[in-house]
Amino acid sequence: MLKTLLLIVGGLLGVVVLAGLVGWLLLRGPDIPYERLEAKYATKASHYADLPGGVRLHYKDEGKADGPLLLLVHGFGDSHFSWEGWVARLGGRYRIITVDLPGHGLTRAPAGYVASADGFADLIDALAAKENLPKFAIAGNSMGGGVAWQVAVRHPERVDALILADAAGWPATTLKKPPLAFKLLKYSWGRAFLRSIDNKPLIRSGLRGEVGEPAVITDAFIDRWAELQRAPGHRAILMSIQPGKHSQATKEALSTIKAPTLVLWGEIDPLIEVAGAHKFAEAIPGAKLIIYPKIGHLPQVEIPERTADDVAAFLAAAGIQ
Repeated sequence: MLKTLLLIVGGLLGVVVLAGLVGWLLLRGPDIPYERLEAKYATKASHYADLPGGVRLHYKDEGKADGPLLLLVHGFGDSHFSWEGWVARLGGRYRIITVDLPGHGLTRAPAGYVASADGFADLIDALAAKENLPKFAIAGNSMGGGVAWQVAVRHPERVDALILADAAGWPATTLKKPPLAFKLLKYSWGRAFLRSIDNKPLIRSGLRGEVGEPAVITDAFIDRWAELQRAPGHRAILMSIQPGKHSQATKEALSTIKAPTLVLWGEIDPLIEVAGAHKFAEAIPGAKLIIYPKIGHLPQVEIPERTADDVAAFLAAAGIQ
């Protein structure tokens, strides 16, 4: 009887292991060479800057060449493509630089690169120095918002305006309802799993759950997001990202910001609750706050024209036009 029971248990375990192996084989997503990704996604506006730490940073320089500079920073797992709507709407008045942070888009970083919001802020400073950029208005969404306010705090001489869209920084308001992928990031086995698979199913469910109207996240948007995450080394960097010692927002740090500031937020953001918007607006002197009803975590994607128009009005009022 015991022998029979052990055989049954062993057989069931074998089935589970086999099912897991088959599932992994179906999901696995090998790296896509940079050459293929650049051929598909780079344009005449693409530029590359060799920066400290072995980073070859990709950015696009578009819009009105002699206009005031607006530098845009995407969020976790995203890329410069997040800002296409703003580029189309504001490019006639502003020079617009959209960056790909290490681990994202078409930017290359060496093996073992450990990403942090602190390091990203310093990388923006290094890019500005390398490319001799004039002072700029900087905008960031989610993690990119955390990078943007850090640039304003730690490199204020670079910034003449700050725009935060559902920005990271306040721990108590972050990841209110994290997607499955974010939950897996908490575990070493989860990070190892995510490093080896095509994350498209997780990306689809995560992104469409982050916005007010799921239809704005098209299949093409998801395909591009997933393909760019499969650039060599990207998934390892995304799995290793660290908070950084300066990444937590405090009233003391934010009160030092002198640049005119606009805070934009989706009222139903499921990742970073709207309380964060009020905290930023209260901590940064003179900050203006706009809350968008029925909008989620990606207002620049969900309502690009409306948010871009609000940004243009804010910059004009600040004398940046």
